[in-house]
Amino acid sequence: MKKASDFLRHEIPGVAKFVDTPGGLVRLDITTALATAEVFLQGAHVAAFQPVGQAPVLFLSSKSFMAPGKAIRGGVPLIFPWFGPHPKRTELAAHGFVRTAEWELESLEQSADGSVQIALRFASSEQTRAIWPHDFVLRFRINISAVLEMTLETENTSSASFTFEDALHTYLTVADVTEVSVNGLSGVEYIDKTAGGKRFREGSEPIRIRRETDRLYLNTTSTCSADDLSLARRIVVEKSGSNATVVWNPWQGKGMSLADLGPEWPGMLCIETVNAADNAVTLPPGARHSTRAVVRVEPL
Repeated sequence: MKKASDFLRHEIPGVAKFVDTPGGLVRLDITTALATAEVFLQGAHVAAFQPVGQAPVLFLSSKSFMAPGKAIRGGVPLIFPWFGPHPKRTELAAHGFVRTAEWELESLEQSADGSVQIALRFASSEQTRAIWPHDFVLRFRINISAVLEMTLETENTSSASFTFEDALHTYLTVADVTEVSVNGLSGVEYIDKTAGGKRFREGSEPIRIRRETDRLYLNTTSTCSADDLSLARRIVVEKSGSNATVVWNPWQGKGMSLADLGPEWPGMLCIETVNAADNAVTLPPGARHSTRAVVRVEPL
């Protein structure tokens, strides 16, 4: 496991600093005139993003396990190469293996406009092939300005095609999830995980969270938004290279049962940029696929 001191040559004085956290993880702290952000090298995990003058945009549980090999509850976990439980091997971790893996820092730069660009890399190995028998290279590119731009690029370095699922599992900060409305998914078919995987079609009204909600919306490239009257803001999630969207909140029963969430569940809402189920991606040898999300805040 690397230490913050291994990355001193990449630091940007007054802007980008690497920190050793008490749990043993390395975190990159970004501070600019536009925004602040935090990125963990484990999982290439964007844990915080806050434009200047705004409340935090990403939710991060105070109970999250900040330790090697443990998934972080909040921010933007990266999901690959399967979404949810493994379809055949239930003993394997949900959402794949990259969100708890240590990624390599490829580059860290600041542009003339004040934005910061981070590129991280993770490649297949003997360990990954024992779980998922394909060769690949992942790159995660993050641009931090007054908006948060994230692109997960998958390259097939195998000699045969493979099919994968991926997601930018974005946790948004809300004042009270019961007072938030989600727009952008009217009329879209979805798989309801809380109803045993049955399929329904969304109505014309905005989505309101009134119970445990875990829906995989299919065949949609739409921009979604969460309108939060209490914070007088709208969080917009625009995407490309993604044909599915997940809306998730565990509600009280499941939320309280999660040791790394508990009573903080009303303060989060996930609008996830996804390729899964019907919208899994098949990638030929040598080909690349980019899943991209842009998160921004607008006043209400």
